[in-house]
Amino acid sequence: MEIVEDVVIVGAGISGLATSLGLHRLGIRSLVLESSDSLRTTGFALTTWTNAWKALDALGIGDSLRQQHVTLDGNVTSSRITGLQTSQMSFDAKGKHGDHEVRCVKRNLLLEALANDLPNGTIRFLSKVVSIDESGLFKLVHLADGTVLKAKVLVGCDGVNSVVAKWLGFKQPAFTGRSAIRGCVNFKGCHGFDPLFMQYFGNGIRSGAIPCDDKNVYWFITWSPSSQEKELEENPGQLKQYMLSKLGKIPDKVKAVVENTELDAFVSSPLRYRHPWEILWGNISKGNVCVAGDALHPMTPDIGQGGCAALEDSVVLARCLGEALLKSSRHETKDKAGEEGKEEHERIETGLKKYATERRWRSFDLISTALVVGFFQEGNGKIMNFLRDKYLAPILAGLLLKKSDFDCGKLSIS
Repeated sequence: MEIVEDVVIVGAGISGLATSLGLHRLGIRSLVLESSDSLRTTGFALTTWTNAWKALDALGIGDSLRQQHVTLDGNVTSSRITGLQTSQMSFDAKGKHGDHEVRCVKRNLLLEALANDLPNGTIRFLSKVVSIDESGLFKLVHLADGTVLKAKVLVGCDGVNSVVAKWLGFKQPAFTGRSAIRGCVNFKGCHGFDPLFMQYFGNGIRSGAIPCDDKNVYWFITWSPSSQEKELEENPGQLKQYMLSKLGKIPDKVKAVVENTELDAFVSSPLRYRHPWEILWGNISKGNVCVAGDALHPMTPDIGQGGCAALEDSVVLARCLGEALLKSSRHETKDKAGEEGKEEHERIETGLKKYATERRWRSFDLISTALVVGFFQEGNGKIMNFLRDKYLAPILAGLLLKKSDFDCGKLSIS
């Protein structure tokens, strides 16, 4: 069975749903394919920095999410070795694009906010893409159930193992040798934490805790597991005990958050990233195909910009694609297979190239910064610990605000 669709988006994660919503706000319908049977909420929560709020406001869902999440006042870093505070930074600061705004947003609430504003039938679950072919000016998207979608535009928002990125010629993302465990604890009463981004470094481990609201606290641990430690990953109970033993000198209150987390959260995820030079030389778009989100720029979580950058992508992509498709509809004639079809295809190609140009250096910058920050944050040894705690902590913290001082612009089309 062959079905013709204007815009097919692969992946109902943050970038896929946000791109679809951006197009919907411009009056353009899209179809989002999701391989699982429901919205995937792995990862529990994400720090949404100033740039993400600009994008969420452009998409029209910023205010509803603000009401459900507390504003963070600042960032506090401490040494896991000595237990002493190494830097403190207030988020009450002005950037080039106005006041900074930072919250820790629960992933399920973000995905639901995006999905709830989409028309019914936009997301097609249990739709796994197995291959992509070409047919004239269209892309043929083959699904596991035998369905073939004939797409005028194909957007890959299908994460680190992206089928679309592979089609564009990108290599599989590289492993960093590091892993992450994340969790979120719901307190029956008020948790009593100040609204701060709390981070702890030392001996090759980075951990942190961030309140989402009055009752929920998100936490994470990233480290470089040895071969022996990798064996623990098969047993959540052992992994939990091991992680608790490795937390170092952090406040009992923060340790209790990890202790109170359900065992099913103790899943270790290897951290992967795209080599920054691949972003510079690779095809972010080709013809009527492009990638966004983790399919474009998988990065380490050290500056908390993976999900934020995906939201930026979606606004820029919807704007560039909107310009191409809305101009096409103004020039439409019945002869879609002839000159009109070619002109529209050229406009789409130009729009996607414009998107790729806008996102290339920004993606390169964020991936590179995250790698450098991660290197220093998780660096081990006496000299590295001394340098980080004495001199580098405030610089690394400052980069978090600096990289979030970015505005992806509005959705409006000239």
